[in-house]
Amino acid sequence: MKINENTLLEGDRVVLVPYNANHVPRYHQWMKSPELQQLTASEPLTLEEEYNMLRSWREDDDKCTFIILDKQMWMDPCVEEEQCMVGDVNIFLTDPTDRSVGELEVMIAEPGYRGQGIGKEVTRMMMCYGVTRLGIRRFQAKIGLDNHASIALFKKLNFQEVSVCKVFKEVTLEVTVDSVWAKLQDSTAFMRELAYKQTCSSRQPDCNPKPCAP
Repeated sequence: MKINENTLLEGDRVVLVPYNANHVPRYHQWMKSPELQQLTASEPLTLEEEYNMLRSWREDDDKCTFIILDKQMWMDPCVEEEQCMVGDVNIFLTDPTDRSVGELEVMIAEPGYRGQGIGKEVTRMMMCYGVTRLGIRRFQAKIGLDNHASIALFKKLNFQEVSVCKVFKEVTLEVTVDSVWAKLQDSTAFMRELAYKQTCSSRQPDCNPKPCAP
């Protein structure tokens, strides 16, 4: 989506930034992992295909994605942005007749960052962004039946199981915005929405790291 091409969301422990070309090589390395392919129901792509996919993410009006960065690392201007990458978070508008429904997908790709509450923080941030900027009123999450950690994460955020597909071995969970909005606002009171390019440019290092992608 073009709506978030210059959006940075700053949270407590993470920063969410638009998916850019400088992120693709590391993302491509992540997706060579059979574990991540299974968890995300994805097929491995070539590097060229990943760049083509990036263009799709940026242009299509039914997909919104952010790259998750480690905030503490990112605050050091001598650390290149792609070195701070932790995972990604997405909203898909899957129903062309109802754009108030959004499917959420969160991937914490770096194993060392799992089980620390980062997924929960990122999900809350993305839900707030989806409500305020995309007009989402109902969220869905489709998760593999074996992905117990993700199922537990969404249930902690009041998502309820609505169906199980044995063919695709996945469960669908849903939550309405009205039922959780007050809690979301309380839990993301720390979140700031900033202009990505300007914020990126303001990181004035003495060590001359590679500049942010345009």
